[in-house]
Amino acid sequence: MTDVFQKILQKRLDGGRLSPEEGLQLYACDLISLGKAAQRLTPRLIPNGVTFVVDRNISYTNICTVGCDFCAFHRRSGHPDAFVLTLEQILKKVEELVALGGTQILIQGGIHPDLPLDYYLGMVRAIHEKYPQVHIHSFSAVEMDELSKKSKMPLPELFKLFKEAGLNSLPGGGAEILAERVRKKISPRKISSDRWLKIMRTAHEAGLKTTATMVFGHIETLEERVLHLVRLRELQDQTRGFRSFIPWSFVPYGTPKMDHINSAGGDDYLRTVAISRLMLDNFQHIQSGWLTEGQRMGQIALAFGCDDMGGTLIEDKVLEPTGIKADTRREDLIRLIRDAGFIPVQRNTNYEIVKVFEEAGSACHG
Repeated sequence: MTDVFQKILQKRLDGGRLSPEEGLQLYACDLISLGKAAQRLTPRLIPNGVTFVVDRNISYTNICTVGCDFCAFHRRSGHPDAFVLTLEQILKKVEELVALGGTQILIQGGIHPDLPLDYYLGMVRAIHEKYPQVHIHSFSAVEMDELSKKSKMPLPELFKLFKEAGLNSLPGGGAEILAERVRKKISPRKISSDRWLKIMRTAHEAGLKTTATMVFGHIETLEERVLHLVRLRELQDQTRGFRSFIPWSFVPYGTPKMDHINSAGGDDYLRTVAISRLMLDNFQHIQSGWLTEGQRMGQIALAFGCDDMGGTLIEDKVLEPTGIKADTRREDLIRLIRDAGFIPVQRNTNYEIVKVFEEAGSACHG
């Protein structure tokens, strides 16, 4: 490792904040040095612990008017594969999660042109009333933007209604890369990066925590990746509203307009994870993207700055069209975490400890 990289890493290890230029330079640093530095800076709920949540993704519709180039999930109205779930179907899925001891649901869908605000509020209210123990971590900034426009309701009022109905927090979907050059090319009909950040700020101010994401490895530059991290860091400085950061690499399969792009390799993924930990000095949690990267790479990421493996997945309709099938239960994540040399810790959405699995076959309550 050269003196330049050693100086940058030592600056961060000493508590300093890295500049965008320093973050960009680290993409040329050797991977092992990056990983070691990131691990030293990784906070954990318990020593040597890696957290996970028992949850379920529910896609209420795949009908979408946005049609991003990188999305294999969306369908137009009238398409034979298009669907909209009824409230009964959604409650059935929540019931199945509860039977497995789950504590969180992530509800997201396409930007449907006709579903009214009452569909969304009624869904949240019904779930919260029937299953109050389940945290509703749902609806991206893009969906909230559409609901605000359709209902002609300012975001603060909209978030107030959702919070009263039982919404716990918002996922970080729709961020992709927070650089307009990229967004104009791959998702020109999606909200701008400034709008995404404003919606997240408003959610935080309304008392709704959120996560933040980054989808990389397509047409963005390394400078734009670092810009994305800096913009998240700046908002976190002001609101402290982001619970965690989830980076994952672009999956080209099933996306006709972008299937010529080669997926980011393991080196690039781990490097980006480690640099995220080094740059995001005000984020406590970084999730391993095992769903898109594969379980083995997800395990390795736990040694490069990730302290969380996200959630179990009974199904994931968004990624299914790319060929990725999800059916991962609590026991699977416990095994993956333990085999990677860490202590599995089941958490809830608020990162409160549910169970600590110290040894195989046993669990002690936190």
